[in-house]
This record gives sequence, C-alpha cells and structure tokens, in this order.
Amino acid sequence: MKADAQIEWKIGKGFVDYNEALNFMEERVAKINEGQANELVWLVEHPPLYTSGTSSKESDLLTPKRFPVYYAGRGGQYTYHGPGQRVVYVMLDLNKRSRDVRKYVADLERWIIESLAEFNVIGETREGRVGVWVERDGGSEDKIAAIGVRVRKWVTFHGICINVEPDLSHYSGIVPCGISEHGVTSLVDLGLPVNMNDLDVTLKKTWDKIFS
Repeated sequence: MKADAQIEWKIGKGFVDYNEALNFMEERVAKINEGQANELVWLVEHPPLYTSGTSSKESDLLTPKRFPVYYAGRGGQYTYHGPGQRVVYVMLDLNKRSRDVRKYVADLERWIIESLAEFNVIGETREGRVGVWVERDGGSEDKIAAIGVRVRKWVTFHGICINVEPDLSHYSGIVPCGISEHGVTSLVDLGLPVNMNDLDVTLKKTWDKIFS
C-alpha cells in the first residue's frame, strides 16, 4: 500500500479565517496523533493578513495597522497571506515516513519545484533562504513560494504557500521572511494564465513523485 493511500485532500470554501484554520489544524493533528483521523492536505485561501513566525523580528513589520497580524506558531518570520495565493496546510505523520524535519522541508521544496515545472517555471532553492525562488531577466531573484512548518509528536502542520495572482503590493507592509534584498512574484506576474484550480490539479498530480 502506498504511504499516502489514506491521505485526505480538502479544498476550503471561500476565504478561511486564519484563527479558524489554526484551531482546525490543532484539532486535526491531535486526532492524527491518536489514530482517529487520516492525514490531510488542506488547500485554502485567506483574506489579507500577515503572520508572524517563531523567528520574526518586530522591525520587519513595517505597517502593523495595514492588515491583521497573527502569531502563527510555525517556524520562520513574517509572511503575507491573501486572495490569489494558495496556502497548503500539510498534516502528515512522520512516524510513517522519516522522523527527519530537514528532509521533510526539503521534500516540500521539491514538491513546489515539481509543480512549478508543470507550468514551465524553473523554481530553485538557495542556501540560507527557505522557500522557492525564480530568476528574472537581468539576474534578479524573486520569491514565488514560502514554507513554514511545525511538528508535534512527529505530526506536521502549517506548510507552504504559492503565489498564483495575489496583490503583490501587499507584501510592502513587511520584510517577507526577513529578506529585504529580493522581491516577490507570482505565476501571473511571470506572464502565465494560471488559475487556482490549475495549481490545485498540479499539486495533487506531483504529490506522489515526492511523498509516496
């Protein structure tokens, strides 16, 4: 049997409230730990907001009153969520795979890169910069996907976000992931006519390449 045969896939309806998402993940992770629920990949969109990770610096929140700010409890620094961005919360039991968080984060990066490749986008990782980056004309680099994870009793939660068509100006209220010398981009910003459903189909298609 494949390791992911019992994984549930769920797509949130409308814009999911961030606190509701946190509460849902807490409850689901507890049930997975107790053997009362299947693992879950949950795809959502949030209204505009900023989240603060465990390594966030107060100085990186440039306009604190622009959007609601939530403490996420995940690793990483400040990030933005909003319409046009696919947030993927991944709740996996690493007891069934490998108790190696570093490998898990690398697998998430590979999953993003494989999915972007389906749209002929070359996504790359960079030493010292978590997430996935694309090189623009002239050699500059922009971030197209972010990663922030948390693990409890070897069950994961939080996950990744990929920019499909968010309002990129919303990133100006923070220093995204503490990195000020590079920008952010999206699939549509790169000139691709991709919608959320296109990405969802691709994410599920490429999942088995990485996690089975």
